[in-house]
Amino acid sequence: MSTAKDDKLVRMANQIGDFFAPMDEEAATRGVATHLQRFWTPKMIGEIISYLDSGRAGLNPAAARAVAALKQDANR
Repeated sequence: MSTAKDDKLVRMANQIGDFFAPMDEEAATRGVATHLQRFWTPKMIGEIISYLDSGRAGLNPAAARAVAALKQDANR
């Protein structure tokens, strides 16, 4: 079950994903990830990574790819 906070993070990530969606897949993923790194707190990024890890749907493709990339970068 998602919380109101999760819903808000997903909504914001999707808005960012929608902005970058017209770009090619790689540029859109990079654009969303860069935006999240610049403007979201580490706690917010951790929460959206946890959301994606839990298997819950709701992130658009660009946002989901960017969150997965941020997770991969965090695990390096």
